[in-house]
Amino acid sequence: MAVTVSPERDVVVPPIQRAFREALYAGAIALGLFVLFIGLRTDQNINNELILVQRWGLLALVVIATAVGRFLYVGYAQPAMERAKAEKAKAPAAVAAEAGFVRRNFNRIGVTVLIAYPVVMVLAFGFQGSLKWVDNFGIQILIYVMLAWGLNIVVGLAGLLDLGYVAFYAVGAYAYALLGTHFGLSFWILLPAAGMMAAFWGVMLGFPVLRLRGDYLAIVTLAFGEIIRLVIINWREVTNGSAGVSGIPKVSFFGLMSFNVSDPNYIAKVLHITQSGAYYKIFLYYLILGLCFITAFVTIRLRRLPVGRAWEALREDEIACRSLGINTTTTKLTAFATGAMFGGFAGSFFAARQGFVSPESFVFLESAIILAIVVLGGMGSLGGIAVAALVMIGGTEILRELGFLKAVFGPDFTPELYRMLLFGMAMVIVMLWKPRGFVGSREPTAFLKERRAVSGSFTKEGHG
Repeated sequence: MAVTVSPERDVVVPPIQRAFREALYAGAIALGLFVLFIGLRTDQNINNELILVQRWGLLALVVIATAVGRFLYVGYAQPAMERAKAEKAKAPAAVAAEAGFVRRNFNRIGVTVLIAYPVVMVLAFGFQGSLKWVDNFGIQILIYVMLAWGLNIVVGLAGLLDLGYVAFYAVGAYAYALLGTHFGLSFWILLPAAGMMAAFWGVMLGFPVLRLRGDYLAIVTLAFGEIIRLVIINWREVTNGSAGVSGIPKVSFFGLMSFNVSDPNYIAKVLHITQSGAYYKIFLYYLILGLCFITAFVTIRLRRLPVGRAWEALREDEIACRSLGINTTTTKLTAFATGAMFGGFAGSFFAARQGFVSPESFVFLESAIILAIVVLGGMGSLGGIAVAALVMIGGTEILRELGFLKAVFGPDFTPELYRMLLFGMAMVIVMLWKPRGFVGSREPTAFLKERRAVSGSFTKEGHG
């Protein structure tokens, strides 16, 4: 059994005793943090008066769960991990085993699952029953995958911390919403137009931050995101302010068929099939899936080009990058413009999917979620980011299906209200377990004779 030695008195502290002490500390901290958030809840009575509802039982359950979890981690899990680490250090270096079938074909398996997902949902739940699974879990997750892959170009490849990425998302959404409603232009025309507009504003953001880095860069990009949101709210003559833009036209099937029931070329009338709203959702699913594939393809190709290698050099060391003769001005501007372009594509798709946009959809929290997905997945790793989006967005969406928890915590318990709490807990756990994200290694674009992944232990913290 592992023991702990106190440096002050050289006293050997057994793990169980230390675990019991830290469990008491963790319970006390949890009590102080959650007494106002969980123990008390504001409500209205029949006279429309504000009252406090006491939930001491739920508070006690949370405090006990926190204390027990800390006790098990310190008393049993931590010593076991230390023993395993010590045994691994003593063991002779083993020859790397050949990758298994799943690991070798991970990308092919993932693409096959994504393509077959709507078909499986329709076969399992029927056309109407599959709407929730295709829309809330398929389309919603893929939107965040595309946004995170776009931000990955700026943060993961170029190393530029951007906290205002949601601004480009908003530019693309409002570009399609306004031009589509006022001028009746097609989605297929406005999709590249929205991307170009977002790329233009990416360049506009890039110029003021050319000399900034680190915290200063984060503050300026955060301010840029808020400026765009406030402009949308206050420019009522164009954006309709906080009321948003409604009646946004749907996407057509490449201009050949429509998804509006009243149109003569409605898809069900043309193909002589049963009328259903699931056709539009399934089409949107494959559309955003195709946009994600385009984003991944362009990102992979750019990484192998000189501009991609310049981004990686800028990420590792800007001074050394400049000393090699690389123009850091154009390198930063191309990173901002390219990442913003994909954000604009995702924004135009979001507007077409929702049929309504408002400033409430583009708050700073969205930028924080997208950045968290990039960091948790592993900056620079497309596969890791996709897995992080699946876990984080899919995990919060699945809370809506956990209605059985009301039988445990009471009929007034709403699981989805605790999604951000669970989101934060998941981030803390992942950062403790995998501080460089789900994928802690990366393959360099330039290599000698043999391509080898660079382990996270050989890279700077936060850059692996």
